[in-house]
Amino acid sequence: MIRILIDVPVYGPGIEALQALPDVAAEVCDPISVTKRRRAKSLIGDKNILFCATPPENLDEMTQLEWIQIASSGFEHLIPLDLPRRNVRASNARGVFDIAIAEWCVAMMVNLTRDLPGMFRNQQAGRWDRSARFQTELRGRTVGFWGYGGLARETTRLVKNMGLHVNVLTRGGVRAQADVYCIEGTGDPKGTLPDTVYTYEDKATFLRGLDFLVIGLPLNPQTRGIVTAEDLRALPSTAHVLNPARGPLIEEKALLDALREGSIAGAALDTHYKYPLPAEHPLWSLPNVILTPHISGSTKSTRFPERIWDLFVKNVKRYLDGQTLLNQIDAAALH
Repeated sequence: MIRILIDVPVYGPGIEALQALPDVAAEVCDPISVTKRRRAKSLIGDKNILFCATPPENLDEMTQLEWIQIASSGFEHLIPLDLPRRNVRASNARGVFDIAIAEWCVAMMVNLTRDLPGMFRNQQAGRWDRSARFQTELRGRTVGFWGYGGLARETTRLVKNMGLHVNVLTRGGVRAQADVYCIEGTGDPKGTLPDTVYTYEDKATFLRGLDFLVIGLPLNPQTRGIVTAEDLRALPSTAHVLNPARGPLIEEKALLDALREGSIAGAALDTHYKYPLPAEHPLWSLPNVILTPHISGSTKSTRFPERIWDLFVKNVKRYLDGQTLLNQIDAAALH
């Protein structure tokens, strides 16, 4: 018998599909407070699978644990747990948020290109201004994705249909996806949509040709601060930066300097350096910045429960069959 602990909100059709599987016993627990992240040993000690947003502080007491499915794409909070040493597999929610994040990216490109924040400020001031900067269009512009995971692939699908060019920067090129959760009809599963793919040796060339730079990397010790002042200076002064991934991927001071000095035209930021972003943080007051409170792929979307439970049930079936999990995180990335 495989024992599962459910530490996420229950979705009726999902729990029913799970309970219909043979040799599976699922136990649902009430959410625990952010300030007290412990679970009773009697509840967790015999569980083989944990479905959660954040593992409990006393994870070491889950002595029978074999696999953790998290409800987020970012998995930096798993790195300190040393799961590979314990022979515990982990998988994330990659693909669940791609549609919403891609739509956020397109919305931000439109907002930045037409300076909708400027138009709204004019509206508030009762100012009639038909300047050319409010009448530009996206078609023909170039979007660059630093990283080509799910959010980048779905955004690519959308913007290619809008007449934009797509360039991609990756360490090892673009390949077809395997064992990755993807909503049918979305994304770029075969990896054929980008116009040009650059590797890190050609990073400066990649950056020089962009109207938009979209950050699409996971956050880990190797990627923290990967976007440097030098990288931002390599962008055209007319370029905008979009970060729906993780705030600390971009050096904070470098970003502030670039925005203040005008070495880039602006930014749209959904992920930040502190949560919540303090009211006194300078990003709030910069006129060339759009800030959103980490909602581009919100777990409060009406579609989130359906998708995260669809992923989990599919993965439980794979687990029972001894297959590779969808979105299984490479052990090297968990160190």
